[in-house]
Amino acid sequence: MLATLLLHLALGLKREDGLRLTIDSDNADPVLLMTLPGESAAAVQIIFPEHVSARTREGSEGEHLYLYRPGLDSDRPAWKRIGQSLQYERELPHDIHMLARATMQNDGVLFHYEFTNRSNVAWDMIYAVTDPRMKSILQDVRLERTYVHHANGFDLLASEEPRFSLPARFVASYTWPVPKERIEKRDGITHYSKSRAVDEPLIATVSSDGKWVAASFTRTVGNVWSNPELTCQHVDPQKSLPAHATVTLEVKFLVMRGTLEDAQRAFQEQRSVLK
Repeated sequence: MLATLLLHLALGLKREDGLRLTIDSDNADPVLLMTLPGESAAAVQIIFPEHVSARTREGSEGEHLYLYRPGLDSDRPAWKRIGQSLQYERELPHDIHMLARATMQNDGVLFHYEFTNRSNVAWDMIYAVTDPRMKSILQDVRLERTYVHHANGFDLLASEEPRFSLPARFVASYTWPVPKERIEKRDGITHYSKSRAVDEPLIATVSSDGKWVAASFTRTVGNVWSNPELTCQHVDPQKSLPAHATVTLEVKFLVMRGTLEDAQRAFQEQRSVLK
């Protein structure tokens, strides 16, 4: 256990301003911890990924190819540090290979997934759910500091349901249509859908002291959403995976001193280079 902890600390990444990205030694499955400058406790726990799912054709039932399990009972991946990146590889069912890489950048972390299909089966859809969970000054259980962007500017994700009950999930459509039933209870969780679609695949949370902003974005996605109890941010893109082909999915997670407008500028500058 001590050897594993020391190895994970040695593999950790550090930004110029002191922000740190380390491997969570309390979990065998891939989890990263982000610690703000001058702090000792993590401000973000990133499950990397929470699950990988796929389906062979439209309308068919999806399948979990991988599902995160908390704790130490799983097999640890062989982590590698390459420059300012932490990465590992994993064999998934149906002869699919995954490479997962987290690269520290000056304003956050780029999450990169490569899926290589070695079989004759074509998959209509595959995706990996990057799951950053806010803690400390970034936690926002009442969604009073978590925003999405519409054509007329930023608005709280939960602006239409400020007095919601937990457990809950708040969803804002981007390319997918807004559901006809805006409030639905499924599996004991109340799902709240915004009545207006967002115009950017971006979700952002401002810290309780107003000094930091954490935001997730991707190139395009069906919707963005959060579970307020976890203050997680989801912008999980999907792609098809043909037989004997490789596809790449990327999500950027910003953590920066600044404002919502600063996060939006970073999104607008970087979105086009994401895969």
